Amino acid sequence: MSRRTAAAKGSDTPSTRDAILDAAERRFAERGFAAVSVREISTEAGLRNQASLYHHFRHKRALYEAVLARGIEPILALVSEGYGENFVDRLVVYLADHPHLPRLIQRAALEDRRYLPSAIPRLLRPLYQQGVNVLAERGGSWKPADLPHLATALYQLIFGYFASAALFEAVTQQDPRSQVAVHRQRQFLKAALAKLFASDDPRAEGR
Repeated sequence: MSRRTAAAKGSDTPSTRDAILDAAERRFAERGFAAVSVREISTEAGLRNQASLYHHFRHKRALYEAVLARGIEPILALVSEGYGENFVDRLVVYLADHPHLPRLIQRAALEDRRYLPSAIPRLLRPLYQQGVNVLAERGGSWKPADLPHLATALYQLIFGYFASAALFEAVTQQDPRSQVAVHRQRQFLKAALAKLFASDDPRAEGR
């Protein structure tokens, strides 16, 4: 269970820290680290002044890192459990419940690394490495040299759907974040992954 979920279950009113993180996650995902001010985040979080924000986070960089870590930690925990029966369902539901996170990760890797050159790799590399480890444990027909490419492709397949939701919506004129669309995406991913790893099943040989 993520910390924000636990907080929501414990109280109908989020803590000040959670309100700051929620506001920062939205803004950083929308415009990136450099384009968002601490004042803007403070206002959106409902704080009376910036001093309240600095009571929880020393500076904007610390806030950014906390936002990214909060979003990634539950995914790391899920991936560390391995590729189980409900893995896809649980991951897609988590991403659907945190729609700004995939875009935040995308911006972090593509844009914000310029401003946080050491922090971004430190925060994102464990997610990548954990994914490669899970693929390696599966064994099967994939060669070790293929695993980084496979991990990257699967990341785009799963996270890219949500990170590019606005583009999909503009092109298809349908909401990819609706319950129906997310359910369809879950079913598609399970079918796609089954085909991708079909050769891992000895029964698939010779078909």
